[in-house]
Amino acid sequence: MSNSSPSASDASPPDALVIVPTYNEADNIGPVIDQVLTQSPPIDVLVVDDNSADGTADVVRSRKADAPDRVHLIERSGKLGLGTAYLRGFRYALARDYTYICEMDADLSHDPSDLPSLLAPVQNGEVDLAIGSRYVEGVRVINWPLSRLVLSYSAGIYTRAITRLPLLDVTAGFKCFHRRVLESLPLDHVNSDGYAFQVEMHYRTWRAGFRFKEVPVVFTERTEGESKMRREIVVEAALKVWELRLQDLLGRL
Repeated sequence: MSNSSPSASDASPPDALVIVPTYNEADNIGPVIDQVLTQSPPIDVLVVDDNSADGTADVVRSRKADAPDRVHLIERSGKLGLGTAYLRGFRYALARDYTYICEMDADLSHDPSDLPSLLAPVQNGEVDLAIGSRYVEGVRVINWPLSRLVLSYSAGIYTRAITRLPLLDVTAGFKCFHRRVLESLPLDHVNSDGYAFQVEMHYRTWRAGFRFKEVPVVFTERTEGESKMRREIVVEAALKVWELRLQDLLGRL
């Protein structure tokens, strides 16, 4: 797809897609979609909904009715997890020839106006993956309790110590991939969820030799809905780094 757009009437469709997994995000997903669609260069939206009980999918369908070529929806049968939602989204994007494939949370903790800053270094060929970082150029988190900030920052130290991954925000979920990264990685072998999924994707991208950089963004804690943070998500991530490192050492990554 081309970025050139001589006029509104013959403009090429967007070659960028942002994937937004949802579970009970009816209060947030409408504003998220609205804000994404106003960005320049244009970015399409794919919502992967895990059978939300609060009408999230209905909100997406209402936006899709207004922008059928820009808003896309995959409805799944149940709460199947963040990792599998993103993998489903990746395959959707690759099958439809999107060049730039982004991840973003549905709760407005990630500001859609930061998407162009993530797209730019990938589009200009500087890197293959741009990561929206809460910790590059200082701590950029709003409304987190100190305990959660300490946990998140400590997770980075722990992960880097074990894996040597040269990344400050190891669990960042706001990013933009060039499609060549996702085409090259063994997505069928990615089996983690939550924070562990983000760590695994970063680690596999790095070990595959792709270029990446952290782009400073501000992370704002959600104001609507409930956090999906659970103890088992933290435990999974803590164990996953050892698994990744061992697989790498054994040549099985």
